Amino acid sequence: MAPAIEVRDARPDDAGALVALWSEMAVGAGHQARLLTAPSVESARASVAKHADDPSGRLVVGEIDGELGGMAYLRQTPISPLHDEVTVTVEYLHVSDHARRHGLGKALIAEAAAWAEHENCPHLAVVAPPVAREANRFLARLGLGQAGVLRFASTHTVRRRLAAEHAPNLLALLSSRRSVMARRAQLARSPLAGEHSDEQFEELQAPGGA
Repeated sequence: MAPAIEVRDARPDDAGALVALWSEMAVGAGHQARLLTAPSVESARASVAKHADDPSGRLVVGEIDGELGGMAYLRQTPISPLHDEVTVTVEYLHVSDHARRHGLGKALIAEAAAWAEHENCPHLAVVAPPVAREANRFLARLGLGQAGVLRFASTHTVRRRLAAEHAPNLLALLSSRRSVMARRAQLARSPLAGEHSDEQFEELQAPGGA
């Protein structure tokens, strides 16, 4: 008899099982999952509750015979900054070892595709670590071709590497631009924001304006 499979939106009381799934995923998944701090049950519970109020994102879980065995994070995002189309992106797709080869992965992708159709999103994207060969073969069989490589690092790491590239003026420029953006945000929040002239904003954008 085939196992009973159900895909549904995550609930706060799934937090413990979701943290366990995250731990499995971080071991062999990819650079991004390993760099992120492992979530606590309390933080996971709070995050799941927030997803319930987010119309552009869903955290879904898959059950097999009533036991939670998989997860996926679905997000609606513009396909590019120059197109009107929106895509549903599947991230953190994971199926536990005990739940594999029963169709749970397909059920999670099917939920993503059904949601994309319901929201009139003509495209579906799935983020998968390049080292996950089995997952990538599975996605390829479903017609999902490779479109790019996602690289992930802390902001501190990137700034430190930039500094190591013998570009002393680059960090000064980044710091200057940060100051410009902060000043512009401050002016925008000011009650007198409408009275600031274009010349003031041009002054902010000048190299010495910060």
